[in-house]
Amino acid sequence: MTDKQFLIEAITKDLIEYLMEDYRLSLPEAFHKLYHSDTYSKLLDERSGLYLQSSGYVYDFLHHEIKTGKTG
Repeated sequence: MTDKQFLIEAITKDLIEYLMEDYRLSLPEAFHKLYHSDTYSKLLDERSGLYLQSSGYVYDFLHHEIKTGKTG
């Protein structure tokens, strides 16, 4: 596993937990919401550098996307 993969997986785990807590989603619902978001696409894109940020920072993007239907 590369460092990038490790960081993405760690952030993903945190984002799933945040979604389950904040939106009272089940585990499958939280995975679906995250995996189908623009935020997750950007997290996977090395050029964005988003995977180098904190989970809280990335969650702010995801939360904004969910609330507005748009990415930052």
